[in-house]
Order: sequence, then structure tokens, then C-alpha cells
Amino acid sequence: MDLEKFLKYMETGQKVESDSEICKMFHTASQDAIKITMELNNKYNSPQKIVEIFSELTGKKVDKSFRLFPPFFTDFGKNITLGKNVFINAGCKFQDQGGITIGDNVLIGHNVVIATLNHDFNPENRAAMYPQKVTIGNNVWIGSNSTILPGVTVGDGAIIGAGSVVTKDVPANCIVAGNPAKVIRNITVTNK
Repeated sequence: MDLEKFLKYMETGQKVESDSEICKMFHTASQDAIKITMELNNKYNSPQKIVEIFSELTGKKVDKSFRLFPPFFTDFGKNITLGKNVFINAGCKFQDQGGITIGDNVLIGHNVVIATLNHDFNPENRAAMYPQKVTIGNNVWIGSNSTILPGVTVGDGAIIGAGSVVTKDVPANCIVAGNPAKVIRNITVTNK
């Protein structure tokens, strides 16, 4: 199976059986992601080199404004899309088979987890998975140690409080926090 067919299938959100060609692609691609993240995480790389390595990891040209403090972990890599002026702090873990799109001017704190796969609820078929894309809007700030679960969209200008577990969509220009994350208050947007 080639990458293009894989990504199209993942967009459908259909079940991925544990013995399928799709699942085999998970395992093949994960080996590439491990190799690339080992290079990223186990020696010093200049900011420019990090942009190059992340471009290789995602298979897409990453804007030169991108910044990352390693270590960074992903078990796929090829379904991450980044906007401009994205900053990812140390220790983040992205499970991106289902797709992760991050807008412009996004700040992601230490140890943030973004997951895009759920397992089947039936114990007899627990190894089967369901992909769901995560979308992060522009000008979002995600606090340290937060987890964003499959299928969530975070609206432009939102803030995710540190340690939150985001289980459902977050409206634009609001602050959410807690487990599960709930709206704490709206953000008043003013011009500088």
C-alpha cells in the first residue's frame, strides 16, 4: 500500500482491522518515524536542521518559522500538517495516523499528547482502530501536559489549560481546562 492510498483511507474514519494492509502500513511507517525521531532527539540540531528533519518526518515542507525543542515523538509522522510560526515544546507525543493539522501561530506546551486513534469497544476485536483527525486552529495555546483526543477541533484563539483532557470540540476564543476540559471563560479579543 502506498502513502497516498493510506492517507485517503484514514480520512474516511473507517475501521482499521489489526490484520489489514492499512495496519501493516502503520508498522512500516512507524519504523521510519522512529529512525527520523532518533536523529532529531539524540544529538544537537540547529533550528534550521530541525526544520529539515521535521520536513522529512512529515513528508511536507515545513515553514522556516517552525520551532521545536526536542525530544519529540510520533509513531507515524506523515499525517502531520503545520502552519507558520508553530512552536512545539519538549516531550510532545503525536499519534498522527488519523491526521493532525495545526494552524498558524500555535504554541504547544511541554508533554502535550495529541491522539487520533481509538480502539474498538468490543473486547473480542479490541486491536481494531478507528482514526479521527485532530484540527488545531490559528493562534491556539495548548498548556503543558494536556491531552487532545481523536476527532477534536480546537477553534482559533483558544487556550487549553495545563493538564487538560480535551474530549470534545473547543470553541474559538475561549479558555478550557480540566478533565474533561470545560469552557472556563471567553477571551475578549482586542487590537494591540
